[in-house]
Amino acid sequence: MYLKKTTRKFDDRVYLSIAEGFHDPLKKHTRTRTVQSLGFLDELQKQYPDPIAHFKKVIDEMNEEKRNNVVSLDFNLSNCLAGGDGAKLLGYAPLSKIYHELDLQSFFINRTQNLQVEYNINNIVKLLVFSRILDPASKKKTYENKDRFFENTRFSLDDVYRSLTHINKQRAAVQAWIFDHIPNRNTELVYYDVTNYYFEIDEQDELRRKGVSKEHRPDPIVQMGLFMDSEGIPISYNLFPGNMNDCETLIPQMKDLRRDFGIGRVIVVADKGLNTARNCYFNTHNLANGYVFSQTVRGGHTELKEYVLNENGYRVTDDGFKIKSRIYPREIELEGADGRTFKTRIDEKQVIFYSPDYDKKAKADRAAAVAKAFALVKNPSQFKRATSYGAAKYVKNLEFDPKTGEIITTKHRPVFDEAKLREEEKWDGYYAIVTSELSKSDDWVIETYRGLWKIEESFKVTKSDLEARPVYVTREDHIQAHFLICFIALVILRLLQKRLEGDFSATKIIESLNKAECVHLKENFYLLRYRDEIIEALNSRMDIDLTKRVMRFGDMKNIFADTKKQSVPQ
Repeated sequence: MYLKKTTRKFDDRVYLSIAEGFHDPLKKHTRTRTVQSLGFLDELQKQYPDPIAHFKKVIDEMNEEKRNNVVSLDFNLSNCLAGGDGAKLLGYAPLSKIYHELDLQSFFINRTQNLQVEYNINNIVKLLVFSRILDPASKKKTYENKDRFFENTRFSLDDVYRSLTHINKQRAAVQAWIFDHIPNRNTELVYYDVTNYYFEIDEQDELRRKGVSKEHRPDPIVQMGLFMDSEGIPISYNLFPGNMNDCETLIPQMKDLRRDFGIGRVIVVADKGLNTARNCYFNTHNLANGYVFSQTVRGGHTELKEYVLNENGYRVTDDGFKIKSRIYPREIELEGADGRTFKTRIDEKQVIFYSPDYDKKAKADRAAAVAKAFALVKNPSQFKRATSYGAAKYVKNLEFDPKTGEIITTKHRPVFDEAKLREEEKWDGYYAIVTSELSKSDDWVIETYRGLWKIEESFKVTKSDLEARPVYVTREDHIQAHFLICFIALVILRLLQKRLEGDFSATKIIESLNKAECVHLKENFYLLRYRDEIIEALNSRMDIDLTKRVMRFGDMKNIFADTKKQSVPQ
């Protein structure tokens, strides 16, 4: 509040009043209201020796009272909320804090300042990243919801689409930038996995190709290879054509990791789909890296199966867990640079373990397919090729009409394959892991491989919480930019989980932050509508206080101003 002096034009008399500036959420600018009318200066001089000094002191006392959080508000109960109730989102404050700790604003401002564009690409990136975490939607829908944020959004929807081309050009550089701005990263172990994302389109192109879909969809897909550190924080990613095999993505990704990030020797941890002779040889001989890969037992060679089922050498724990290992000379055949094949040997450690829990889980996972197989045998006319998926391998004499997909029973009636089921059950609970790290203990190898669940969870987060698919853009550079936004969002979300000491799931954090809204009460005051254990944790662990019931507009702006101060992430 301040002392307002108004001079009347026709007689130059000065009128005093107590005024206050406030933010108008509808008109989106600062307005002034009169708190108290005092009177003309010449009349007030009859009551006070120095009216201006007197009322300035009164206003100072009123402001001090407000600073001490004692405020009286009067409301007209007949007033209605504005359309959509004008809610503003406070919950993205921790996302903004991490964004600025990574100094991403400097990256995008510096990298795009010479572009001949009128819009601010950094502001567009922030809108896309924060919205991808909190309210994932198409670019159009994201733009329509931009007023939820306390940010500068003076750009058009066309500007958003145009910016995607420029964002894509920074794809490799921003990944390296983020890596450099996360201190104390341990890259002795790097986890790698591949997933794919579908596109609801009919025509394929160079990137979106039909391949083996993780979700068993017929649509064209793109492959994504993702590296992650041992704490679950993404390091880098790349997109590959949908028809590329998972195992073919590792070597180009490893080359990029060595070139763009300056990382020395790493031990790559991956699933059996990446366990090929070429990948093992390239990591150990070309890059001097190491590896920890799972190894199929059911599909393994006869000698491995015999070793697994031989009870000699197993160490049995109290909970029924069995472990044994050996150094095994793996003979491999590769193609050289000249196109000729050559044979060589890789000495690797094989760790075999059996888990009763994994045994039970394998049988439980198979139960639905077995039940469907029995139903198919009993009533084959109720199934077709598409609907028999998962069960067909447990049925003998199964023949489909090539045109209709219906089951043909004129020659032989389908029969349940008991021998097939018994053969599969024999390997339930057994796992094999192979590694180049011959001196590492069996327990280290097993625990290292178990960390792979974190990257699998990250893919689930991108597909469910971040809704990375379906993708609503069509140009390849826009598709690449879309997945870069998803990558940045995933990094920020994982860092936020770390700052909250791993106490909350990504889903729970997103739900909480989305509910941390405020609505305009009157003048400069807003009502905060939500508080839970995550909101309280943000206060204690990140110094972001969203726990108050009522806040001034200026105080909320200060919260976001504080998130943009340069600081080193923990």
